[in-house]
Amino acid sequence: MHYVEAKGILSPHNGMNLYRGCTHGCIYCDSRSTCYGFTHAFEDVEVKENAPALLEKALRSKRKKCMIGTGAMCDPYMHCEEEVQLTRKCLELIERYGFGVAIQTKSDRILRDIDLLKSINEKAKCVVQMTLTTHDEALCKILEPNVCTTKERVKVLKICHELGIPTMVWLSPILPYINDTVENIQGILDYCIQAKVYGIICYGMGVTLRDGDREYFYAALDKHFPGMKERYHQKYGYSYEITSDRNAELMKLFKDTCAENGIEHDMDKCFQFLRELPEKYEQLTLF
Repeated sequence: MHYVEAKGILSPHNGMNLYRGCTHGCIYCDSRSTCYGFTHAFEDVEVKENAPALLEKALRSKRKKCMIGTGAMCDPYMHCEEEVQLTRKCLELIERYGFGVAIQTKSDRILRDIDLLKSINEKAKCVVQMTLTTHDEALCKILEPNVCTTKERVKVLKICHELGIPTMVWLSPILPYINDTVENIQGILDYCIQAKVYGIICYGMGVTLRDGDREYFYAALDKHFPGMKERYHQKYGYSYEITSDRNAELMKLFKDTCAENGIEHDMDKCFQFLRELPEKYEQLTLF
């Protein structure tokens, strides 16, 4: 990793990325794409060492409390967070100034900060988001090799629910011919039901591939799924949107299961929940 002085930390929509790059090694990671203009190796994580100072200045200047988002581009709980603790320092500021937070990760390192997340949720609002891609633990270790597995992420979701912290799951990506099966989607949905998640965000059954991301993904296919790259080439060429042939069937399963179990799955309503900070936030009733 290497350190930089950032010029700013909050986007116009109050999102922040404390790091650039990642060490989780997910084979499909869109953040590797050349369009994001990385000038260093993706695994050589850029640490915005002045992020807490920038965040405090930004929070002090805001006239109205709001939700602060993090984790959309680079995971806030990758390996270097254990040493650098930028995420914890920023959560401390969010808690101190009475703002809410919507935090997205794949790592159970987030449990280190469960005290802060609980306090933020009691004072304002906290939403913990986890990405789940596969019910199969062995496959998870191939797709997302350097981060905790699905079962460990589900444990985080359950702990958050027990503490009254609402949770959201990102069901993405679903890779054609790899994890686009009824068994896999049903397995993930069963986990979500058990964890009593508030909602699930799913753009459809597929994956997006851009320059940079595509090459890394195809190299991983060659390594772990011999012949799969050629199958993708023949079916999809160099398309950006890669949609599973089973999309209609699997999306029906997804929507029906969510509706039957009271899980929010309307995309607009899910994002509205992540953005909204009621003036007096009332915690979701445990059930």
